[in-house]
Amino acid sequence: MSHTTYKQFLRFLHEELSLSHDSIAIAQRSMEQTRGPLPMLLWQYGLIDLNELDKIYDWLEKTSV
Repeated sequence: MSHTTYKQFLRFLHEELSLSHDSIAIAQRSMEQTRGPLPMLLWQYGLIDLNELDKIYDWLEKTSV
């Protein structure tokens, strides 16, 4: 994912899913340590539900085309 797309993704998480910057930062730190995908880490930490996880993957699919 390009830097610009990643910034748009973070904006999507904050604005569309109402995730706080702190919640996103927690998952990002974990992502750096575990190399896990950010959407799955957000879900594993209980920061998003399955419906929101679906929305994230829909957004990622739409932007990767």
